Amino acid sequence: MFGSVSRRSLLGGAAGLALAPSLGRDASAQQRTRLRMAWWGSTDRARRTQAALEVYQRKNANTQVDTESVGWNDYWTRLATQVAGGNAPDVIQMDYRYIYEYARRRALKPLDEFVPAPLNITDFGQANIDTGKVDGQIFGVSMGVNSTAMFYDKTAFERLNIRPPDHNTTWAQFAELCTNMTRAANRRGFFGTMDAGFVEPAFEAFVRQRGKSLYNGDGRLGFVRDDLAEYWDYWDRLRKAGGAAQGDIQALYRSTPETDLITSGRAAVTFAHSNQLVAWQAVTQNRLGMTMYPKGDRPGQYYKPSMLLSMSATTTQAREAASIINFIVGDADAAPALGVERGVPPSARMRQAVLPTTDELGRAQIEYIALLADKTSPLPPPPPRGAGEVEQLLRRVYETISVGGARVPAAVDQFMAEAPRILERA
Repeated sequence: MFGSVSRRSLLGGAAGLALAPSLGRDASAQQRTRLRMAWWGSTDRARRTQAALEVYQRKNANTQVDTESVGWNDYWTRLATQVAGGNAPDVIQMDYRYIYEYARRRALKPLDEFVPAPLNITDFGQANIDTGKVDGQIFGVSMGVNSTAMFYDKTAFERLNIRPPDHNTTWAQFAELCTNMTRAANRRGFFGTMDAGFVEPAFEAFVRQRGKSLYNGDGRLGFVRDDLAEYWDYWDRLRKAGGAAQGDIQALYRSTPETDLITSGRAAVTFAHSNQLVAWQAVTQNRLGMTMYPKGDRPGQYYKPSMLLSMSATTTQAREAASIINFIVGDADAAPALGVERGVPPSARMRQAVLPTTDELGRAQIEYIALLADKTSPLPPPPPRGAGEVEQLLRRVYETISVGGARVPAAVDQFMAEAPRILERA
């Protein structure tokens, strides 16, 4: 298997393999340049991407793009298998946590030779260009800028006349708010918030607020036992107080928008990423709002590329693949279809093209990214090899607490013993 397979709970997408139909098939398909593009994500993302690629193919009649779209969990398993078998897609949606690993194993092709033509990313700003660099070369192009975020059920908070969380809400205030929300709703199986004890990005923000990090520069854990114990104790107490979802209900979440507790009407708050607002709202009857994670002593959140586009090292259509990447990330003709579903475009051209047709959800993302401008800390290095397995461990061990099978001290001991071994052997 190529690389680690992550089980991140918050990056949405339909579970299971779902190959999207090929675009533009007709009798002349054999004479066309034919490429494959793959991404993970929700049904809404697939629809938007297909629509943008249809525009590209109309403008480039001799090119056919076959597409593959699956959920986050299945995507990395499938991509690892394809890379190992020499059958990777030409254009690959890549995540920041994996780009170093795939680039350094020579599974991705450097893109520098295609800049500025056909890949024109000069209006991205250097910081956004650098997010796709590995060892000084460009291996990925940012598709959008995002950050972690909390979504809250606007309709539910307004109905109960309770003020929702905002960027000044502390962890202690958040716990009190969610407990009050549960009580006010007085509905069986409904809670103020999901239980985020297993949510790695939330834990990362928590330790960064304490001046620590998820991983340090040499790929080891950047936090200590007491940090994890305090975080898990926080959620254990909140769940027992009724403010967070019970373990059996939280277990219904399967890393898709459709199974999130806020979309299924079981919680008023969930932990996610800002670019996921579109997908979550698409399957939620009530109106959603977005704000920062609870506040700590230091900034815990940061800007990151929501995802990147990379090119397979084995592609035989490199220049055409670069042209497709350029269209998706920087062509105004792609903007109406793509919107801000993958985050706020780093390209000034794309932002200008998106704004006239941006709806309330799009504006909310743009405003949220602007809100974070003076409230973030620097982007950390990508997680080390083995981080995906550590993330799975975080969830697996915490769930023994949430279902009442283990107490916090014993669970923390288990995690702190197993996680370093995973990183050492990765």
